[in-house]
Amino acid sequence: MAFRVRFAPSPTGYLHVGGARTALFNWLFTRRYGGVFVLRVEDTDRQRSNETHTQAILGGLTWLGLDWDEGPIFQSDGLERHVADARRLLAEGKAYRDFTTPEQLKAEAALRGGEDRHLSRALADAVPPQESERRAAAGEPFAIRFRVPDGDTVWDDLLHGELRFANADVEDLVVLRSDGSPTYNMAVVSDDADERITHVIRGDDHISNTPKQILLYWALGYPVPTFGHLPMVLGPDGRRLSKRHGATAVQEYRERGILPEALFNFLALLGWNPGDEREVMEKAELIEAFSLDRVQGKSAVFDTEKLEWLNGQHLARRPAGGLVPLIVARLEVHGHGPTTWEGREPWLRTLVDLLKVRARTLDELAEMAGPYLKEGPVEPLPEAVAQHWSREPAAVLERLARLRERLGDVPWDAPSLEQATRATAAELGVGAGKLIHPLRVAVTGRMHSPGIFEVLVLLGRERSLARIDRALQQIRALPSFVA
Repeated sequence: MAFRVRFAPSPTGYLHVGGARTALFNWLFTRRYGGVFVLRVEDTDRQRSNETHTQAILGGLTWLGLDWDEGPIFQSDGLERHVADARRLLAEGKAYRDFTTPEQLKAEAALRGGEDRHLSRALADAVPPQESERRAAAGEPFAIRFRVPDGDTVWDDLLHGELRFANADVEDLVVLRSDGSPTYNMAVVSDDADERITHVIRGDDHISNTPKQILLYWALGYPVPTFGHLPMVLGPDGRRLSKRHGATAVQEYRERGILPEALFNFLALLGWNPGDEREVMEKAELIEAFSLDRVQGKSAVFDTEKLEWLNGQHLARRPAGGLVPLIVARLEVHGHGPTTWEGREPWLRTLVDLLKVRARTLDELAEMAGPYLKEGPVEPLPEAVAQHWSREPAAVLERLARLRERLGDVPWDAPSLEQATRATAAELGVGAGKLIHPLRVAVTGRMHSPGIFEVLVLLGRERSLARIDRALQQIRALPSFVA
């Protein structure tokens, strides 16, 4: 029988990166070993669940490339089955009616000198069976509680090895509330059995639920899945990842300009490694290398700088044609639109190819594109002026003016432009950098850029020379300029 795993998010919020990591490990597990990945939306919390969150979760999974084989199955559709399973436990004497209210339980516990995990059972057993039947038939509200048996609950966890819980430490859990709604543990067990789930791979925060669920599987006669509990994802301060650490939803990283393949790669390495030095990995490589044996026992730390570095690596790998639509969508945000880019795709591809190896995010790439998109001159950054113009403006002016004169007549290709620049530097008796750096500031306004000769070709002769002309005027206007 093929492995069957499930990812079961609750649509009470957006797809959190911790949940996405859990989904990704389940997905890799099935793709590596030929299993079935089931998507179940646990929407039984009607007050907090909403369609917006459901669509955001489905959209986030789709964007990451985590396609599911079955689903989405909505937990609320199984309500009748959940209730039937809970009532079967009652009919078989494995559960009992609890007519007490939370307030009554609290008051009774206080009278007995403290908390008693099985107080509800003691109170229920004090009610004769015929009276319990009569009160239920009369319409008196009651919850159904599972009668936890004596002994221990033990399972061999895929990630932690043997885990053991004393049943005496597990309270008689409610499986059906007094309003007739099933509780989380009841619904999960019923759903897992119905969906024939063979492996439950989820976060460590669910370990406390596992003995309760195993006891319910046993009581209902359902097969018990194999469990594996993943270490949690923590923030840099060692605390559980949350909003205080910044963005936590997958959608937020998409909006920040992170590529899906980069986030996929990053999440896969959160608490797992391929057993070698590889870090930048494509999806196929991750599938081939994945095994739960290499999941680390300690919690993983979410390192945003590492994510952005990985994103830069994947930006450099992706063909420019696939990046252009993403960049165009961001240009207006960075003050370069709205503009019709039709007909300029080849030029934009060349620009993106030049810039992508220097960017870490799509937004950074869009911001870097600014100087190249302007038709007119650029305003150089103050730090670029201070570093490459202001220290010896008269000498810079002379060098740029001589270069401007020579560039007016050379063929406009990178080798010719480079040869002319180096020849001019030799004539002036200076290193080529003494011309290249001021030239870069003149045509891009920045201290750093792709190869300056490729930039000149990209901008074209007319725009490049116009920017050099404007730069000569700007240098003459510097306070430190002395003719």
